[in-house]
Amino acid sequence: MTLILRSAIINDVGLVRTNNEDSALAGDRLVAVADGMGGLPAGELASEIVIRILDELTPPTGVTEATDALLAVVSTANQRIRAAITADPARDGMGTTLTAALLAGETLVLAQVGDSRCYLLRDGELTQLTRDDTFVQALVDQGALTPAQARQHPQRSLVTRAVQGADAPPAIGTLTVYAGDRLLLCSDGLSDYVADGAIAGTLNSYAERQHCGEQLVKLAHQAGAPDNVTVVVTDITTD
Repeated sequence: MTLILRSAIINDVGLVRTNNEDSALAGDRLVAVADGMGGLPAGELASEIVIRILDELTPPTGVTEATDALLAVVSTANQRIRAAITADPARDGMGTTLTAALLAGETLVLAQVGDSRCYLLRDGELTQLTRDDTFVQALVDQGALTPAQARQHPQRSLVTRAVQGADAPPAIGTLTVYAGDRLLLCSDGLSDYVADGAIAGTLNSYAERQHCGEQLVKLAHQAGAPDNVTVVVTDITTD
């Protein structure tokens, strides 16, 4: 039995911004979301750089090789972002988050930098697979904030790690997956404004991936959508 990914991408500028700094990718074995930072046009460029490198990747089939490939993608992206900043110092500070999921057999290999997220919906239950690299998440980890307080914190979008030109590797995780599992990758334009319960309800209620993604973006709009909103709804299947 060979598992593959079937996905729908919804990339929305939101209700406030005029430019979209998010980029996303969805293939049979690789899905990713990148949320650029650093202002127009540097943020867009940074997210495009990392997604372009991923798009050029031939996904390996072994878990070790998949892990090494994702580490190499982030390393190369940092080099190219550093070169872009050198070529134009006005881009200093540009960077991007990255959440990428690569299917190697029955194992999902996750690479994470920043605060874009990957969720797993299995048997109706939602689990966040990634940990946000943010100031408020650090406070939650220390017990200084509750998750509910973190959602309302004025500095909830302050990212502590990014693909920004430094030689900083991503966090790597692995998970055994099964046909029937559903993944959601999203930028913080969704997760900062829509509660996990509402996300879970939508993923459970809408079987068709495109429609499900559109409904998630609609929830972000109802919350004001001050940021770009990108979602990748992915079903793990055998056909």
